[in-house]
Amino acid sequence: MPATPSDPLTTSDHTEAATPTGSRPGAVSGRPRVVLGVAGGIAAYKACELLRRLTESGHDVTVVPTASALEFVGAPTWAALSGKPVHTDVWSDVHQVPHVRIGQTADLVVVAPATADLLAKAAHGLADDLLTNTLLTARCPVVLAPAMHTEMWEHAATRANVATLRSRGVLVVEPAEGRLTGADTGKGRLPDPAELYEVCAEVLSRGTALAPADLAGRHVVVSAGGTREPLDPVRYLGNRSSGRQGYALARAAVARGAEVTLIAANVDLPDPAGVTVVRVETTAQLRDEVVRAAAAADAVVMAAAPADFRPTGVSDAKIKKAADGSAPTIELEQNPDILHEISTHRARPGSVVVGFAAETGDATGSVLDLARAKLARKGCDLLVVNDVSGGAVFGSPDNEAVVLGADGAVRDVPHGTKSALAHVIWDEVVARLEPGLAP
Repeated sequence: MPATPSDPLTTSDHTEAATPTGSRPGAVSGRPRVVLGVAGGIAAYKACELLRRLTESGHDVTVVPTASALEFVGAPTWAALSGKPVHTDVWSDVHQVPHVRIGQTADLVVVAPATADLLAKAAHGLADDLLTNTLLTARCPVVLAPAMHTEMWEHAATRANVATLRSRGVLVVEPAEGRLTGADTGKGRLPDPAELYEVCAEVLSRGTALAPADLAGRHVVVSAGGTREPLDPVRYLGNRSSGRQGYALARAAVARGAEVTLIAANVDLPDPAGVTVVRVETTAQLRDEVVRAAAAADAVVMAAAPADFRPTGVSDAKIKKAADGSAPTIELEQNPDILHEISTHRARPGSVVVGFAAETGDATGSVLDLARAKLARKGCDLLVVNDVSGGAVFGSPDNEAVVLGADGAVRDVPHGTKSALAHVIWDEVVARLEPGLAP
């Protein structure tokens, strides 16, 4: 992944000369300093890919494995990929006080994999090696990516340790579900390294100061993609939504500490790290899953593009061309209005509902005129308005929008990444969440 000027992981204004007296030292080279901790689990080999992505995107990465991690991946591998010597104990280079300095000078500490043992030590403040000492001295964001067998992840002791760490502002990424060691399958798999890299990017985009995540303890639901309404076994009615904005919203919410359910309609993108993904195809399926998830959600962001209409009937066989050249007549009926339903019949009072409006404007009004009317009609708290004239936005990594509030607020979001827009949307959601709503 090459570095680009807009990548939040490749830009930093931290220089030693600019560091105020008494504050945490920054990256003297202008390169963000990332500490990659590696605990002793079989998933340690996957951290090599995360390290590669971090170094190739311009980071100064220090790898701090545990002694048991070196049983899975040796020190020469970490040294070769990071360009730095690798130590596990506090006795190497003692004159440089590494057990203090590494954590003090870091802009981000990420541990992948984080074993049950590592989580327990971190939660209880134990410091018996270089990695656990680093975790105690770090005053920057800390990301832990657990990986272990399902029974270990679900054990009461592990759950208590995770809760303790999250209460202190540590971002503990939910593990993925899938194949584990041996023939076992379940929750506990390390998320894809490319998606863990995205978590790091999102966290650093929020700054390098250690602060509680503003969505910690919240459950949010995001929909993404475009629904498809079948005509026959081959054809369907659909739209051009790629799901990229919804996925950006899900990643941003994870980085801000939320528990995230992502309801994806026909999206061909990798699952974001730390997210529960529910896959659907039709608008009716999307409606059922959104209503079900919204019952326990603090916020719902409807970034998906549900089809407004569906065929009244679906042919069991492929519709054939007529010999006389005539085209079949397809009768349509309206799909349920999901945004209106969850806005006007809220299963959880005080929750925040966000809709999206892809508008082009017409003879009846401008894009914003039509959007304001839609906001009033739907009953949601916020409406993100995209001008999609000429197919703009769909499939693009960038976006621009106007965020309208039911309270009359208007926020223009200039052209930028979909991740940047996602954070603006969550800023607006956080400002409207009731303080006592989270469990």
